[in-house]
Amino acid sequence: MHVVVSKKELLRVLGRCQGVADKKSTMPVLGNVLLETRGADQLRLAATDLLLAVRGTIPASVEREGAIALGARDLLDRIRMMPEGQVSITANDGSSTTIRALGTARRYTLHGIPGEEFPNLPQPEEGHRSLTLPVRAVADLVQATHFSISTDETRTHLNSALFECDGHRVRMVTTDGHRLSKLEQKIDRTDVQASMLIPLKGVLELKRLCEEARAEVSKSDDADHLEVSMVQSGPNVFFHLGGFQFSVKLVDAQFPPYQQVIPDASERVVRASRLAMADALRAVSVAASDRTGGVKLTLNTGKIRFESESPESGEGFDEIPVDYDGPEITVGFNAKYFLEVLLAVEDEEILLGLSGELDPAIIRPGNEAPRSSYLAVVMPMRI
Repeated sequence: MHVVVSKKELLRVLGRCQGVADKKSTMPVLGNVLLETRGADQLRLAATDLLLAVRGTIPASVEREGAIALGARDLLDRIRMMPEGQVSITANDGSSTTIRALGTARRYTLHGIPGEEFPNLPQPEEGHRSLTLPVRAVADLVQATHFSISTDETRTHLNSALFECDGHRVRMVTTDGHRLSKLEQKIDRTDVQASMLIPLKGVLELKRLCEEARAEVSKSDDADHLEVSMVQSGPNVFFHLGGFQFSVKLVDAQFPPYQQVIPDASERVVRASRLAMADALRAVSVAASDRTGGVKLTLNTGKIRFESESPESGEGFDEIPVDYDGPEITVGFNAKYFLEVLLAVEDEEILLGLSGELDPAIIRPGNEAPRSSYLAVVMPMRI
């Protein structure tokens, strides 16, 4: 194989592939990125860890067709050190590969693996309908919910996000058993019906892809019109975005019946400044127990008090004014869970719903967007 490509284009795709390549796998080939020619003018790069797979294609001058798998980190480090301009990649017999910057003396040699030894990547089957969504909408779904996915990989039903589409609404729901986040958005009518569990690793990769795609066009008028298409096929879901195809193996498990966790109503609902509440919680949590992170919230006439106590380091206290005139109620919560919700909400105000000391709190934006609905549930704790 012999190709000439732009360093800038190669780095863009190689960086994404390197993030997926599994360097710690017992299968050494998974630490590689596959380079293969596509006709006379394209080079495709691909990487997989057998759960995720990503492909990207860039323009290339193909002198000789072929395929080679090279260590993802080693290749990325060497391409970064190349001067700006065109880079020549030549895979010789025996999988020895020469990387050279055109017009200079700088070059590297890497030992690779024949392309045919790289694992076959999943492909969507013919006939499956695709769902096309604005990248902004997908990014919002992930941003508003990813933090409440369980990091315990042995609990696969919680180590994932539930994505649903019923034809005119899409929603993402996540929970780790201690808190729950749900964002629902209205979309233009579609024939696609979907329900799938996307593992945490796939959700985070999708988040990065959306952020990078939006960053690349942030200075143009195309940012609001950027779209991502998704196709559920067999055990995988495939996303097409910004010249990349990204696939992830779905979780085969039953997501908890989340509707049963969300209270129908709260006995007390108070409107509060999001930033003021976040600042007070952050300050008081410094003095909270390292083991529990617990903070007491006391809702009283005209204010919310925040208190924490640690046997080792003493106590913390703060309060903020709110528009409330009702009976006093004190509930204990994990400060970190509350803070992550407050950081996910963009409104200046939030609506906090409380019922009893053993009842969950409901947090909503102070003003719902016309086409979206968000809520978070945080379970109480004894302090």
